[in-house]
Amino acid sequence: MNFLIITHVLHAKKQAEYLAYAPYVKEMNLWLKYVDKVTIVAPLLADKEIRPIDIAYQHKNIDFRSIPAFDLLTLKSKLKTLLVLPIIFFKIIGAMRKADHIHLRCPGNIGLIGCVAQIFFPSKTKTAKYAGNWDPKSKQPLSYRLQKRILSNTFLTKKMNVLVYGDWKNQTKNIKSFFTATYRDNDKGEILKRTFNDTIQFSFVGSLSPGKRPLLTIQIVEELRKRKYNVSLDVYGDGAKRKELEDYLEENNLNEYITLHGNVAAEQVKEVHKNAHFMMLPSKSEGWPKVVAEAMFWGSLPIVTKISCVPYMLDHGNRGILIEPTVSNAVVEIEKVLQSDEVYQEKVAKAIEWSRIYTLDTFENELKSLL
Repeated sequence: MNFLIITHVLHAKKQAEYLAYAPYVKEMNLWLKYVDKVTIVAPLLADKEIRPIDIAYQHKNIDFRSIPAFDLLTLKSKLKTLLVLPIIFFKIIGAMRKADHIHLRCPGNIGLIGCVAQIFFPSKTKTAKYAGNWDPKSKQPLSYRLQKRILSNTFLTKKMNVLVYGDWKNQTKNIKSFFTATYRDNDKGEILKRTFNDTIQFSFVGSLSPGKRPLLTIQIVEELRKRKYNVSLDVYGDGAKRKELEDYLEENNLNEYITLHGNVAAEQVKEVHKNAHFMMLPSKSEGWPKVVAEAMFWGSLPIVTKISCVPYMLDHGNRGILIEPTVSNAVVEIEKVLQSDEVYQEKVAKAIEWSRIYTLDTFENELKSLL
């Protein structure tokens, strides 16, 4: 089988290997275990820095077809797009013609072109992975809305399964609720039972960016301390907001119980989830936040904003805490759990049971059925 990937993800080449963002490549490597050949149509940058978070595809037969990266942010970039668009479109058409299975990675500008191009191949087997927010009520850029409209049209997407995060009402028959995973069945180790007798540990794991709202996380824990709860917060990750967070902690004398650890290895994050009582992620937008499922897997109860498929993941609050992005609302919702160990233990048990269904073993079996 010649498996074709159409993606906007930026790639680099080192010797004979093609590298890209690790979470994406790790997932694609699971698909590639079951195909004879893989063709990749994606941007390949000669000067792209190879970062620690970039890894290589694992396949012996890769045909990489480079296309220009583009955006529509400035007048200059829009004019450039007009020049490169026909090149990209016909490269994608040429690759689709020789493919046995077409796989689109959406949302993204290249994904939109792929959505249009696949219309001309109604007899080929296809999948599209929509890794963003599929919530029909969410505000999205025009490009994203167009992709969702095409992918939801069964006439335009013949023989295609569209994989989305969450379970949404009134969807077309080609829309398939899907997930992503981190751990395997044999990772299901013993869970440490937490109580509220000593310091109650909160964690934040993610980029220190405006979209993840790390400052709001800090302010929520700060307010809990003011209300005499014995809580602490460990923040893992780095980003543009780090200096602002450091200044806030210093100005408000919070360093005693709130610590910024920076980026750490995946194994250390696992240990954090194994010991923390709560994991907080008050994001503005998410697809399927893996860190939420990972925390649940190890018994750390997630506290997350009501976005994308998160209410589905948390069973509308039965296996986690759903909050509005304000300190006052978040503290009220968290206090409901802090004031009852029984409620906390019940939610944790439900979170563990649910998250341990979605392992890499289950994920691979689902992939095989799609191929």
